[in-house]
Amino acid sequence: MGALCEMIGGITRVGRRGVLLGALLAAAPVVDACAQEAQWWESIPGFGKQGSSYRTASEERRKPEVLNDLRPDSTPFRSEAMIGALEGAIARYQDIVANGGWPAIPGNRMMRPEDDDERVPLLRKRLAMSGELARAKGNSFSFADDLEEAVRRYQESNGLRVTGRVDKPTLAALNVPAQARLQQLRVNLQRLRDLMAQKIEDRYVLVNVPAFQLEAVERHQVELRHRVIAGKPERETPSVRAQIRALNFFPYWRVPDSVAKLDLIPRLQKEPEYLQKELIRVLTGSFNGPVIDSASVDWRQADVAKIKFRQDPGPQNALGLVRLDMPNEHGVYMHDTPMKPLFGQRGRAFSAGCVRVQDVFTLAEWVARYEPGWSEPGRAQQILDAGQPVDVVLTRPVPVYFAYITAWAEPDGRVTFRPDIYSRDGLRDLIAGHDRDPSEGPTPAQTLAP
Repeated sequence: MGALCEMIGGITRVGRRGVLLGALLAAAPVVDACAQEAQWWESIPGFGKQGSSYRTASEERRKPEVLNDLRPDSTPFRSEAMIGALEGAIARYQDIVANGGWPAIPGNRMMRPEDDDERVPLLRKRLAMSGELARAKGNSFSFADDLEEAVRRYQESNGLRVTGRVDKPTLAALNVPAQARLQQLRVNLQRLRDLMAQKIEDRYVLVNVPAFQLEAVERHQVELRHRVIAGKPERETPSVRAQIRALNFFPYWRVPDSVAKLDLIPRLQKEPEYLQKELIRVLTGSFNGPVIDSASVDWRQADVAKIKFRQDPGPQNALGLVRLDMPNEHGVYMHDTPMKPLFGQRGRAFSAGCVRVQDVFTLAEWVARYEPGWSEPGRAQQILDAGQPVDVVLTRPVPVYFAYITAWAEPDGRVTFRPDIYSRDGLRDLIAGHDRDPSEGPTPAQTLAP
């Protein structure tokens, strides 16, 4: 399943640059005439604004990307303010669609700062219509600094790698039709309304799965935000409403049968020593059954109905050093991970369905804040330093929601989209094609964990 922002294939490049250049030059008087006066979309509130939170092109060109993918506002998703902002965005996009939508950008070659490209006027018009560029002025083919900064703003708002260059994923996202984006906003408005229809608790945790982020909310304000790793497309993280009832420090990992069958046993057929390396024991019948010698098992004939796998606690454990226990029908939960470098990636669909949380011990202390002995920071570190398994059963369970929100608007009017990683938005009929970058996919080692 490809991400929504990667579902558009670029038009095949014209064999000779001059053919495309000639076609666009013929249209240049139209582009120029449109640039001579204010465009209709510039009068729509919320468009053409340039926020000060974005890095400038001169400061950041060619520097390694620093992730800036968490929501900046303390307003929680479950709020009337977010509903109102999204309704305002829908009204603006309805105006765009009613006026014919934005232009498609042809070709599939990269557009880079300081280059000349005959598609620049179309790019300017496209970004002006969605609000990243103040005005689509001029018909110059020069990819100037103001355009680079607008591309960066667009990439940041669409969950793309922020480079200032119009690469294939960026071009694919730009070419998603306005009608499809409008429909995506409407789908997500209903999702927010469904979340609002339930009682708004004083304290709760919400994971927005396709945005790969978590917010901890107290008294209607976001107090913590964390990056998360969610399920890969073939092992989706489900939508869940549950309660965090316990914190398990130094947990065992009882390998689910699905993970054992699809991931672990196929690996053992090629690498039987993997069990010893990762301190995983083989048990008979149940997770509490007797341990058997793994060397006696023919992994080509192994049956998950008869054998189970349990990983010892420790830094190598797939759950890391703490699990947030939240009983639910799907058997998913939140936890630490030894594979922390994965949090540095922008797309983080790597797990087998559970949610791995960056800086999870800060979240654990927030969850247990009102438990005896947990009022002051540092309690989690004390447990880790002691090095012994501890289960903290909460006297005040904390509600938790796993939600699927791929489009929203911030209270300042900025519209944000994220990849539809599980294809739940139902927009395929509105989108012209597919274009997935295989280099962004997870490796088997990254997915052999909950």
